[in-house]
Amino acid sequence: MRSWLVVVLFFLGSHLQAQKLRIAVAANAQFVVEKLQAEFERQTRIELEPIVNSSGKLTAQIQQGAPFDVFLSADMTYPNALYQSGQATTKPAVYAYGVLVLWASKDLDVSKGLALLTSDQVRKIAVANPKTAPYGAAATEVLTRQQLLGKLQPKIVYGESIAQVNQYLVSGAVDAGFTAKSVVLEPSLQGKGNWAPVKGAAPIPQGVVLLKGASANARRFYDFLFSPPARAIFQQYGYQLPSTSSTR
Repeated sequence: MRSWLVVVLFFLGSHLQAQKLRIAVAANAQFVVEKLQAEFERQTRIELEPIVNSSGKLTAQIQQGAPFDVFLSADMTYPNALYQSGQATTKPAVYAYGVLVLWASKDLDVSKGLALLTSDQVRKIAVANPKTAPYGAAATEVLTRQQLLGKLQPKIVYGESIAQVNQYLVSGAVDAGFTAKSVVLEPSLQGKGNWAPVKGAAPIPQGVVLLKGASANARRFYDFLFSPPARAIFQQYGYQLPSTSSTR
């Protein structure tokens, strides 16, 4: 009887493990995904396993066969590439628009905008790698357009993702940096510095795709991202929302 029970528990455990959805998440959404996960699991009892990194690095992992079910990118370029190559089964849909912000230590006045970065008070500036992180690309584009990139280049410290930029800022390793509004609105980071939206930076359309080989429950999470509870969470974290008629 005991051996039979062990077998049943083993298969039950394996089944529950198989139900867990692996969600590849761009680093700008590292905090909002925690709230999305809690709400989705409350509604469905389906477990999520978020894997956070830069959009470019996650895309490379997917291309190399990483077993993810859903990919939330920080832009549309990477999910489009996966769809064009047949590694995504849905066309990329915008789930939110991200906002680029300048985040700096408490003693710096971010109301000065990007001009602040030329000050002698700012010795190091964190930017996510523009080759793999869409928010880093957006920051570089704005600095280039305002003819500041060359002047600031000696001060710039590149992080592999927004998550690393955040670590640099919170630890005091840099004086200022570019991150996502969704990060600075995270309650646990309140009071860690001053921030302001970057003038001239357009909202960043962020795309989601279902990936090839995704488990049966993956569609439920995909659909959940466009539901009123999820949209409210995105809005709470400073994202702009697409109209409900244009999301998919």
